[in-house]
Amino acid sequence: MSIASAFFYIFATLMLVSALMVIVARNPVHSVLFLILAFVNASGLFVLLGAEFLAMILVVVYVGAVAVLFLFVVMMLDVDFAALKQGFMDNVPIGLVTGAVVAAELVIVAAGWTDASVTPMRNHPIEAMSNTEALGLVLYTKHFYLFQTAGLVLLTAMIGAIVLTLRHKPGVKRQSIEAQNARTREQAVELKKAPSRAGV
Repeated sequence: MSIASAFFYIFATLMLVSALMVIVARNPVHSVLFLILAFVNASGLFVLLGAEFLAMILVVVYVGAVAVLFLFVVMMLDVDFAALKQGFMDNVPIGLVTGAVVAAELVIVAAGWTDASVTPMRNHPIEAMSNTEALGLVLYTKHFYLFQTAGLVLLTAMIGAIVLTLRHKPGVKRQSIEAQNARTREQAVELKKAPSRAGV
């Protein structure tokens, strides 16, 4: 067994165990931590496949932003998890059916899998480029308009979330840059003459 194969089995095993613990763990904070571990192991598999850019994106975006956001939200919200688990047994049949369907799909994919070394993808001209260069070439040439449309959709969603959650409460003092810049020395500074040995 080569070193690459050994690392593949290590990363794959840890990722599967972490994904299972995300579902099995009783504490939601532990579930998020196991989710971060699963993402890190998945990025290790991407490195073994030669997709370094995707590995870094997985760590920076999902681990550094999404998973940490989930962790803070779970820790900050006062959720009664005991009440949420009361109807757990009612959803067991649906979960078993869904798990059986997913397991059947995995078996079908594994049965139809072939060795990637015999596919004609090795002579593709994009193989001469780096992973990041090839991804950028595809995004900014062939799929440029779709990429920009996705960016506009995300920008619209971000602006909509800010507008929907912004609340102006009456009686709250807010910063006014114009009023601060227009202040004079007489308005900003007040001199007090304290008597000797009397303190302020």
